[in-house]
Amino acid sequence: MCKTHVLSVSAAKAPFEKATIERRQLRPDDVSIDIKFSGICHSDIHSAHGDWAGGIFPMVPGHEIAGIVKAVGEKVTKFAVGDRVGVGCYVDSCGECEYCLQGEEQHCSKGFVATYNSLDYEGNPTYGGYSQNIVVTERFVVHIPDRMELDAASPLLCAGITTYSPLKRWKAGPGKKVAILGMGGLGHVAIQFAHAMGAEVTVLSRAKGKENEALGFGADHYFSTLDPEIFTMLAGRFDLILNTVSAPIDVDAYLSLLRVDGTLINVGAPAEPSQYNVFSLIMSRRSIAGSLVGGLLETQEMLDYAAAHGIKPQIEVIRADQVDEAYERILRSDVRYRFVIDISTL
Repeated sequence: MCKTHVLSVSAAKAPFEKATIERRQLRPDDVSIDIKFSGICHSDIHSAHGDWAGGIFPMVPGHEIAGIVKAVGEKVTKFAVGDRVGVGCYVDSCGECEYCLQGEEQHCSKGFVATYNSLDYEGNPTYGGYSQNIVVTERFVVHIPDRMELDAASPLLCAGITTYSPLKRWKAGPGKKVAILGMGGLGHVAIQFAHAMGAEVTVLSRAKGKENEALGFGADHYFSTLDPEIFTMLAGRFDLILNTVSAPIDVDAYLSLLRVDGTLINVGAPAEPSQYNVFSLIMSRRSIAGSLVGGLLETQEMLDYAAAHGIKPQIEVIRADQVDEAYERILRSDVRYRFVIDISTL
């Protein structure tokens, strides 16, 4: 076993503390990674605060991991010491079910093993990227393109694939009118992907002071959702609405903004349930959908696409002793737009 320093919470809503855990010894198909940066996702907060049932404590969050390969097992073929690599939201799946065989490991019939707050197939708890080191099976590691900075790459391992995958699946592109609901850690990346794909992009956000930033990310239009007139003005306008917010929304109001056959796609994950009137769907053959990250091949595709199109999260790099403060700031929407922990400060 290999000891590594981590940031850990002992119980729901407890402050972060420095601790030491043991990573497993290198297996033949393992990659050992020195973590350089770990992004903070809103789901880290939900997990560490106990908003979702089933929290495993002590907990080491983090599933936006960017680092350098330190060692590889004897059967590893895709990576070598010194490679720039990333690890996202999960670190194992059965590899045998129909979904794994289709490259959709996130829908593994056995249940994927999450990067943290999960149990591996031997029953051991997983610990995430707020850590100096992680050991991961080769299949669940991706290459970070050379032209992409490691700190900016880390949020793409969750925020990037979470937005790229549904935009691609629902065919955002030329001739499509796409609305991005929320302009936070997910939303500001989604704008860039939708723009690069060729869609006409509208941002719907509570904030009134982000219009210039939205246009800079590639949006064509910007509207404040605090203005009730937009639901009349934009009625029946969009082919897709990508909902990135982590709070409940008025589902019926946003469904009214969709064209016939339009889809409201949820990638934000509020703790509270949503409600809607079925006639909001029936009358214009609208759909409500959800999307959960993407498979490993698609994640690599996303990173390569982001590098080729200059798509880059806007980040604020913080020290390890600033994580509690960062969580508080995220809950106040006081970040532009993604915190990334510099693990060298741990």
